[in-house]
Parts: sequence; structure tokens; C-alpha cells
Amino acid sequence: MLYIFDLGNVIVDIDFNRVMGVWSDYSRIPLARLQKDFMMGEAFHQHERGEISDTEFASALCHTLNMPLSYEQFAAGWQAVFVSLRPEVIDIMARLREQGHRVVVLSNTNNLHTTHWPALYPQVYATADAVYLSHELGTRKPEPEIYRKVLEAEGFSPSDAVFFDDNEENIRGARQVGITSILVNDKAAITGYFS
Repeated sequence: MLYIFDLGNVIVDIDFNRVMGVWSDYSRIPLARLQKDFMMGEAFHQHERGEISDTEFASALCHTLNMPLSYEQFAAGWQAVFVSLRPEVIDIMARLREQGHRVVVLSNTNNLHTTHWPALYPQVYATADAVYLSHELGTRKPEPEIYRKVLEAEGFSPSDAVFFDDNEENIRGARQVGITSILVNDKAAITGYFS
């Protein structure tokens, strides 16, 4: 079997409120306003597909939020999203590999984040057979193309794959391709699936 794990809020806890907290501190814009105005719009999606650079993304978001930050300040906030590793999921991934299964990570992410989290959480690359990143694949979840690219690269049919993600839209996208998909809506979802 091919087991496909999302990264954020599946293997690693993330929290966008931390991002806006840093931006609020630097910009002096009230946190509540940033939380209200922040949205994952077109620039966010383009960045995750690798269609725009980190600096273009920072500029677009600072413009949208009317947030006067330097690129360094923006990046410091953007990296603050990562909270902590879920060791129980790493253990399950390692056990699946020991049992002879193929274990991969599929993440909607961006170049700026990948300059940061692999050093924070080396266990992810150490435990996965492969890591597939949206900005390198040129497509993002829930677009069907991203799931097909992973299946093709791994040499598995959809019926021989299981996908774990915390986003219902991404789950629906994978199911449309024919992949068994499990919504990770709490920390016990993955351990529960394998118990």
C-alpha cells in the first residue's frame, strides 16, 4: 500500500495565529484586524504552486493587508506557523515502512517554508520514503493533478493508496481521483485508523 500523509496539522501542528501575532508586533496593526483580513487568496495559491517567488508573495500579502513590513519581518512571521511535531504520527509512518508499505508526504507549501521546517523537523524526511511539495509539482491540493502526479511517481493505482489530510476540500479532491481518504480532524484520527 501507499500511505500519503499531509504535513500541516497531520504530522506537524501549525497555527496561522502565530504568524499574525508576529506581523502584528512588527507592524503595530491590531492582531484582530489581521486575523479578520487575512485570507488564502490567489497570491497564496500561486505561491503554493511555485508560480510566484517568495518576495512577490510577501509584497502581495503586505499590500493586501496594508502591512508595512520588510521582507525579513514578513518571513519571520511566515515561519512562526510551525508549532510542534506529532511524534505518534512519525511512529506510525516508521511502523508502516517496517511492514513494507510505501510512506510519502504530500504538502501544499511554498519555497519560504521549505527553507525552515526541514531543519526544525528532520524526522519528517528521515521517516518518509519521499516528500512531495506543491510548489515543486506546480499544482496544489485539491487539484486532481497533484494526486495523479504522486500516484504516477510512486507507481500505485488509486485503489492501493490511503491519504490523510486535515482539510475537507483536499479529502474530496483525493476521493475524486479514487484514493481512500481520511479526514484528520483531531489528533486521535490517525492513531484511531490504525488501532
